[in-house]
Amino acid sequence: MYTNPFVDVLEESASRSTRRAFLKVAALGGASVVMYENAFGAVPSLIQQAQATRAVGKAKRCIFLYLQGGPSHLDTFDPKPGTPNGGEFKARDTSVSGIQISEHFPGLASEMGDICIIRSMTTKEGNHDRGRYLIHTGYAPQAAVQHADWGSILSHEIANKEFDLPAFVSVGGGAGTGGYFGGQYSPFNIQRASSPLEDVAIPAGVSKDRYEDRRKLLLELDTRFAKKTNSPAVEPHEHIYKRADRLMKSPLLAAFDITKEDPKVRDAYGKEEFGQGVLLARRLVEVGVSCVHVSLNGWDTHQNNFPQVQKLSSVLDTAMSQLMRDLRSRNLLKDTLIVCMGEFGRTPKINGNGGRDHFPKAWSAVLAGGGIKGGQVVGSTSPDGMEVKDQPVTIPDLYRSIGAAFGIDTNQVNFAGPRPITMVDKAGKLVSELLA
Repeated sequence: MYTNPFVDVLEESASRSTRRAFLKVAALGGASVVMYENAFGAVPSLIQQAQATRAVGKAKRCIFLYLQGGPSHLDTFDPKPGTPNGGEFKARDTSVSGIQISEHFPGLASEMGDICIIRSMTTKEGNHDRGRYLIHTGYAPQAAVQHADWGSILSHEIANKEFDLPAFVSVGGGAGTGGYFGGQYSPFNIQRASSPLEDVAIPAGVSKDRYEDRRKLLLELDTRFAKKTNSPAVEPHEHIYKRADRLMKSPLLAAFDITKEDPKVRDAYGKEEFGQGVLLARRLVEVGVSCVHVSLNGWDTHQNNFPQVQKLSSVLDTAMSQLMRDLRSRNLLKDTLIVCMGEFGRTPKINGNGGRDHFPKAWSAVLAGGGIKGGQVVGSTSPDGMEVKDQPVTIPDLYRSIGAAFGIDTNQVNFAGPRPITMVDKAGKLVSELLA
């Protein structure tokens, strides 16, 4: 069983001095220090940067695997082989008796004991942009309000505000914004996990003293501007600069460098950018990041659905199943929630181009870890896949339940300007079966 003594120190030392925390790290012995150096590239000098959260639920961190474009439920997690709408794929038995998924998910089939499939997701948003907004914020788009991405909500609610790294990281695009919480809660965006972070070092030719002088000048100018204009944009602007400055100087910055991983581990996640992004997500939540969003694009299969979905399924299966194994070996799966879904589903009926079109009426979502009860299916669809047969689950229902997993009161009210807004749409109901 893998244990990470540095995580224990991080959690414990939030309320203790740096010196005492460092002494405890030193007492762990040289082998542990070498282990950490191999994984992250440097031993942090500020061990008190903790994974401390204010949540009281079992979940402490979240990895959101976004299947951009909308996958078909019949071709993934709700197979109906041998039916007119069933398509080309066979069903595969899983490690849980009676639950079958697509034949192209062998890794996830073996992990089914820790997975919950919701087969009765239903929404009304069949447009990509509107559906994407809904599944990231829990609200349908509204002209007068910019809602916060769920990762931004976690950043606001549970993240340690003194932590060096961004609380919310998005890999590959597709995530929302900080919305009514402000830009300081928007995600830190990384396009490619395999590419080094840019602009995280002082520019060549600029000394450390000169850099610090520039920072002081910027702060002075911002302060003057704020006094003169009383602009609400100054505070989040300066907050972002402070966080960027802290990030540049932090030894935990090495967590973004996946080249520090054993090549065999990198290969185990898959060599595609998505797999490397999922590996990066594991590294980030391991050191204290609250939410990492990773996108797998290509599910908008209006034509040639089956070859494309087979390829994408393999990429997803390799990365997600390895993520679950890694988190479990590190004793992190129990309090790391994995959410995997697209913005809607696809038509059970196959069109003339061998594809499936947009279909928000009935689709599937997958949850694992983080206090979610695994080894089960919630809800079902009709034999032809066209209707939710029982226990429909909406996006507000889902986020109400995810909030409960984190111990977050999703009825609390925030303000978008003068407008009071509950964190999750009041129409949402708790799906009690999800919670262990």
